[in-house]
Amino acid sequence: MDMPAKKLGLKERYGLLTRDLHWDTTYQPMDKVFPYASYEGIKIHDWSKWEDPFRLTMDAYWKYQAEKERKLYAIMDAFAQNNGHLGVTDARYINTLKLFLTGVSPLEYMAHRGFAHVGRAFPGAGARVACQMQSLDEIRHFQTQIHSMSVYNKHYNGFHDWQHMHDRVWYLSVPKSFFDDAFTAGPFEFMIAIGFAFEYVLTNLLFVPFISGAAYNGDMGAMAFGFSAQSDESRHMTLGLEMIKFILEQDPDNVPIVQRWIDKWFWRGYRVLTLVAMMMDYMLPKRVMSWKEAWEIYAEENGGALFADLARYGIKPPKGWAQACADKDYLSHQAWNVFYNYGAAAPFHTWTPSAQDMDWLAAKYPDSFDKHYRPLWENYTEMAEKGNRFYSKTLPMLCQVCQIPMFFTEPGDPTKICYRESEYKGDKYHTCSDGCKDIFDYEPEKYVQSWLPVHQIYQGNCFERGTDPTAEGFDPLIAVLQWYHMNIGRDNFDFNGIEYGKGSEDKNNFEKWRAMSTGNM
Repeated sequence: MDMPAKKLGLKERYGLLTRDLHWDTTYQPMDKVFPYASYEGIKIHDWSKWEDPFRLTMDAYWKYQAEKERKLYAIMDAFAQNNGHLGVTDARYINTLKLFLTGVSPLEYMAHRGFAHVGRAFPGAGARVACQMQSLDEIRHFQTQIHSMSVYNKHYNGFHDWQHMHDRVWYLSVPKSFFDDAFTAGPFEFMIAIGFAFEYVLTNLLFVPFISGAAYNGDMGAMAFGFSAQSDESRHMTLGLEMIKFILEQDPDNVPIVQRWIDKWFWRGYRVLTLVAMMMDYMLPKRVMSWKEAWEIYAEENGGALFADLARYGIKPPKGWAQACADKDYLSHQAWNVFYNYGAAAPFHTWTPSAQDMDWLAAKYPDSFDKHYRPLWENYTEMAEKGNRFYSKTLPMLCQVCQIPMFFTEPGDPTKICYRESEYKGDKYHTCSDGCKDIFDYEPEKYVQSWLPVHQIYQGNCFERGTDPTAEGFDPLIAVLQWYHMNIGRDNFDFNGIEYGKGSEDKNNFEKWRAMSTGNM
């Protein structure tokens, strides 16, 4: 009698998917098939030592993700059918989603492409499969975020052309350049850039406070996609750390290369978090915690533990770590000030904090807010109430590396703008900090090619085809906003509409619809 075939365990099935599908090439040399494996100077002696944190077979992966999809879309359907968009605290919160949709969701798609690309570059089958799994995760995150926020596009402004805006709007060059930088690096640097800086440094400080903020402000749609993604993110963080440890354990010559990447990508990731800092402190009507508190928990405590763990390999905390920890008292206030100044050129609304908001900020930032920032906001509020809402009509100098306007202050002096300068091939280049200057000076040939929005605007490259800048009455700002595909007067300007005597359309519609849903109108 034939005995039934023995059912394989997960470990055996995973082995068949990875190690058993690997072979050394014969008619072409391995280094020609995988040319980028040695491109960066990283030495790998034994790919079999790779320990895959995913360790999933494809059938297990699809089953696991399908169950999450069923739960997620059930919540999203209920949210849409029950007018969940009217259940949020107030319409100010919706601007947080606009920032997330244009600034973060496209990065998930870039991560999908990036992991698919670098997975092809690794000779080790385990690393290739892990990258494939993460690539699938990332496109799922991108899709679920778009679906979750699509309900808002039916009712509010600023959601209509987010992909176009991601490629053109001035402040969105910051997150876009982060991924462009990573995508054009070698495969090992990409894994440090995204597996460490994006997944470890950014994820905890983005997803946890943002999704908690969504729950606090009644947004069950965003909360659902965030919690659905978070279980994937924990695997992604592990993959990034596994890659770091794997490289370090393979050869001592890898240590200085990895240290340089950790220094670079910590700082690049930290600069992207500037958007998150202002979102937490200024854009959420009902706040979970301050940016300072989030940094202390998710960066100083968690990150400190990580660097203590990596110390046994000879890795030190990133170069800019001490400055980032010191800047937690100032970052969000400085960033919101810039966006308030340039509120006419962003596809979401800005506003001055209320007296109650300022009291909360003073309590959370006792050493900095009342001294440096309360007088600023009180002055802006007084100007607006007199019908002179302030908008900056100039274009700021941008950092050549992080592409953020030069508003960061000197370490230890929040009243003095930090300014660094480098020279390369006879030209001068400007950076916002020692961290960005170090990055530029090490790879100047890469960063002199940066697409800087302000430079492009001044060169006349940010107008629709056929625009005549010499025409009578030509307004360059309006022409740029049209090139952005912004609906002028609906997507931008002040949330409270102080400059034209009434609230923004989003604010007015929300209040009207909310009243209709809770009373007899």
